[in-house]
Amino acid sequence: MNYFANLTWNEWIKDIIDVGIVSYIIYKLILLIRGTRAVQLIKGIFVLVATWAISTWLNLYTLKWLMNQMFTFGVVTVLIIFQPELRRALEQLGRGKLFGRTTYVDRDISDRISEIIKAVNYLSARKIGALIVFERDTGLNEYIESGISMQSRISSELLINIFIPNTPLHDGAVIIRGNQIMAAGCYLPLSENPFISKELGTRHRAAIGVSEVCDAISVVVSEETGQVSLAVHGMVVRDIKEESLISKLFEELSPKRAAERVKPKMSFWKRKGDQNG
Repeated sequence: MNYFANLTWNEWIKDIIDVGIVSYIIYKLILLIRGTRAVQLIKGIFVLVATWAISTWLNLYTLKWLMNQMFTFGVVTVLIIFQPELRRALEQLGRGKLFGRTTYVDRDISDRISEIIKAVNYLSARKIGALIVFERDTGLNEYIESGISMQSRISSELLINIFIPNTPLHDGAVIIRGNQIMAAGCYLPLSENPFISKELGTRHRAAIGVSEVCDAISVVVSEETGQVSLAVHGMVVRDIKEESLISKLFEELSPKRAAERVKPKMSFWKRKGDQNG
């Protein structure tokens, strides 16, 4: 209390400005990592810190020693883990975009799904290959940056044009965030699951691969058969029918579902088939 009692008006103003600047920087850093997998990594760090605090409080010597060993190399580990986010922050700072205003507007999910289904039906009927990825809780910024930025409103016409053969963007994946097509021609990690059917090509392996490393949901159109497949949590439903696809997209992408995210019911996958089918 003596500290505050002895402060002059100049010191009060200086402290308020100091706290305000630091708070704003922290806020912008939170916005920066909100769309990346760094959010999940930070949660893991908090769990480790909590474990260390509990081990210290309860004098659990072995656990405390183990936590101390981990924290010894913690700084280097954090720099390695957050290297993409740190690079992005420095790039945005250099371009003057770190403190820019970011907005996000959502719209009725039925409109979005309707446009997706129109495009998928068109592509499927003509056996035009396509891969559409929906971002959910885990951000996909690192994959978005591998493609061509679009940030366009979702429309069936645009999606169809993107995947028309022999066009510059038809070979990669389209990534959708909310009501926007964020990027096209994106590169995704391929699944290394040895049990995946040999019939499945690169698009299907990429759809499964991205669903293995995060909670994204992917829709694939095969250029060989025209069949539509759905990949979630490392599993794929092949030749899914339109009604089932609409139902599953509503279930997985609805705001209510996002609030209480759970893994898909096994009965759905067993009924529709697995990745070996």
